[in-house]
Amino acid sequence: MKPSELKALLTKTIPAGLPVLITGAPGIGKSDIVDQAAKAAGSDLILSHPAVSDPTDVKGLPWMVGDAATFIPFGELSQAIAATRSTVWFLDDLGQASPAVQASYMQLLLARRVNGHVLPDCVTFVAATNRRTDRAGVSGILEPVKSRFASIVELVPDLNEWCTWAIDKDLPAELIAFLRFQPDLLCKFQASADLTNSPIPRTWSHVARILGLDLPANVQTVAIAGAVGEGAAIELTAFLRLYAELPSIDQILIDPDAVTIPTRPATLYAIAGALAHRATDQNFDRIGRFCQRMVDANHGEFAVLTVRDALQRHATIANTRAYIKLATGSLGALMNGQTS
Repeated sequence: MKPSELKALLTKTIPAGLPVLITGAPGIGKSDIVDQAAKAAGSDLILSHPAVSDPTDVKGLPWMVGDAATFIPFGELSQAIAATRSTVWFLDDLGQASPAVQASYMQLLLARRVNGHVLPDCVTFVAATNRRTDRAGVSGILEPVKSRFASIVELVPDLNEWCTWAIDKDLPAELIAFLRFQPDLLCKFQASADLTNSPIPRTWSHVARILGLDLPANVQTVAIAGAVGEGAAIELTAFLRLYAELPSIDQILIDPDAVTIPTRPATLYAIAGALAHRATDQNFDRIGRFCQRMVDANHGEFAVLTVRDALQRHATIANTRAYIKLATGSLGALMNGQTS
């Protein structure tokens, strides 16, 4: 499932009380999507990390009450038992937990009670785990635990949805343009025993922060390599040099009819990203003219990227006469074709 599909599923299963287990590579946004889905469903969120838990965290703490021994709930268990409104109990990295801790959740997942304590109907479980092949310390999940989930789904990254998220989070335009140019690098996770990182959505967000530090070029390259690996860092660094040598975006905004349209795909991706970043209601008529020229030059896909990302940043662009003219012309046909 893509992130939007997983979110759509969770917003339905959470109110229905159906527990879901999410699998996928590290750093692709599983936890963030659960948080977003809980908010969309109007639910509170209880976050547990079974990998660092003890079975007593789920069973309760043995204690004497008068002459009898009992189990006193505490921590997340106490929060869940006391819940009075829709609540998601999120078990993050469940596959890294020991078999004893996994087994301690079995009663709660199926019978919704443990040691005389009953979970209210408003509490729904969601869990997430990496896969055994990810070498993330996952030894597996007990069969009786797996079968207690209504569905097990795998999350896969999606470039367009990541770009939408990145624009909303105001990540650097050059990074978004680069990953549109090199989409295979969005998530190229490679498990390794070496102290190196892979290019994945999480580590690209680290790169975005590194780019904002204004580091010396040689230091920046090494820092990026430490974030996403040497190969991806070399590719990005080369793209950033090209981005810095683009035809003047200011010149395009001043006279969109005079600037020569490049032919290299890397340059066109960079221009599309830069124009979308600079687009406003006031200058979109000129950006629209340049986009139409790209369409006429058989580079319509880059015009579509420019317009789509500009709309993501400023939805009011859709109300401009320039956009309406584009949307009802040849570019509009391309946009509809790409959307379908």
